[in-house]
Formats: sequence, C-alpha cells, structure tokens
Amino acid sequence: MIRPPYLKAGDSVTIVSTARKVSKAELKMAADTLQSWGLDVKYGKNLFKADRQFAGTDEERRADFQSALNSKSAAILFARGGYGTVRIIDRIDWKRFQKNPKWLIGFSDITAIHSHSNKIVEVETLHAPMGLTLSKVNTNCLSVIKDALFGQRLRYTVSKQAAAMEKLNRAGSARGQLVGGNLSMLHTLSGTPSDIDCSGKILFLEDLDEYLYHIDRMMMQLKRSGKLASLAGLVIGGMTDMKDNDIPFGKTAEEIIAEAVAEYNYPVFFGFPAGHIPNNYPLIFGRDVTLKVSDKMSLTFHS
Repeated sequence: MIRPPYLKAGDSVTIVSTARKVSKAELKMAADTLQSWGLDVKYGKNLFKADRQFAGTDEERRADFQSALNSKSAAILFARGGYGTVRIIDRIDWKRFQKNPKWLIGFSDITAIHSHSNKIVEVETLHAPMGLTLSKVNTNCLSVIKDALFGQRLRYTVSKQAAAMEKLNRAGSARGQLVGGNLSMLHTLSGTPSDIDCSGKILFLEDLDEYLYHIDRMMMQLKRSGKLASLAGLVIGGMTDMKDNDIPFGKTAEEIIAEAVAEYNYPVFFGFPAGHIPNNYPLIFGRDVTLKVSDKMSLTFHS
C-alpha cells in the first residue's frame, strides 16, 4: 500500500466537494484550523457552485477533484458528504495521483473514494472529519487528527463503554489492513470496481439515519457475499440516529450486526469513537493495524 507523504508546515491543502453543496462561511472554521497548523488553504474552482443539492454539476465536481489530485497540494479535504461521489468516480484519472499521492480526508459519502483508492489505486487514505464537521470536534480529537496528518503514530485504547455495547464485544486479537467506512455506501459499491475487499482485513463500519431493517438487509448482503466470513476483525463506530417502523424491528443496530457475525471467531468491538458523531477520531484506511479486544480495546497502527 502506498503511503502519502505526511504534512509539514507550509504545505497546501485543497478543499473540494464531490457531493453536496456548501458555502464559504460553512468552511471558515475548518480553513482557520488548517491555517493555524501552518497550512495553506486552497479552494476548488467550482467549490461554491450549486446544481440542485450538489456542489455544481457532475462535470464541475469532477474537474475540481481531478485538478486537486493533479496539483501540488499535500492533501485534499472534502468539504462534506451527502450524496454525489459515485456519480463522478469512474471518470477520475488516478495515474498522476498514484505516482504523487496525497492524503484524501473525509468520511460518509467519501467512503467511495476510500474504497476505490485503497483497492484500485493502493494508496492509504484518512477517514476523518470534513470541512463542514471539523469545527464540531473537541480539542483532543482535533489534536489527534493533526497528529495523524503530520506523521505521529496512532494508537487507541478504549477502556470504558456502555454495558449494552460491552456485552456484544468478542475477545481476541488480529492484525490486518484497516478498511471500511459508511455501511450504506459500502452496500452501494457492491459489484462495482470500487467494491471493498475484505479478505484478511479488519473492517470498520458506521452509519447514520437508517432504518433498522435497512441495517439488517445490508449486513445480510455483506454476509451472503462472503465478506463477513473472510474478515480478520470487525470494529463498529457510531450507529447514529437509527430509525424504526411502527412495528419495531426488535433489535438495535449493534445487536443486528452482532447477530450477523455470531458464527465467526474473529475479534469484534462495538462503540469505537468514529463516524457521524461529534468527535470523529481519525482512522488510516489501508494501513496495517493490530486489534485487541478483551476487557478493553486497543487499535494500533503500524509504521
């Protein structure tokens, strides 16, 4: 897996949107934060355009992303998620990026870019807050994001969690490449060139605002396609603002996931602090990690 150069003071970061529209005012706090780290902030030429719910037409969003990939910027920060990335990803030329990689930073709809970059281009990416959400994280989370981008080694330990989560965990230890992202997006990518490769990997999943039976349906798709059976380990982040029907599904999102992987023996951890939550801690996708689950959880990223 190719690792982009870590950032240093004086580097530039380009902000683009491959999905929903955004205003410059909404990105001010993110821009201020990056500048406080000694970074030069650039905006995509079409970033503040609008076409229905999108940040410009498909061609305008594609052109911004392609230009940023080909530029001398050390990183690309996606402005926001929503929907739209899958409409343009097949028209991106990755050749120059593969020779001169840079950090691609985002989550949610940006799962399409993480999966494509990790599998097809074989470049590591950073699952982390975007321009719109960077202002919502606390000081500690912000510091860890900076550390990840500037080359400090990541290692997480979670020792306290809700009892409901703790009882669903499965103890064990595993090492493998970390992949994943938003469950709904991974379901959308199924059968496409960007479809995730789970064999021998440690899979991270999170989601937002889904009906519980949708979670079950998507987990069944992962199971029936063999993806869950081939894992080395599973980490579950925020399953946020789940919805139910008038006739309740009868299980939480976490319980649905636990049931889907009950027959396997790899370690499973619920409640990792990443996803659609206020403090969305960074994860390096494509990086080898060691996951250990016992009475606490540790996730160590290897050099």
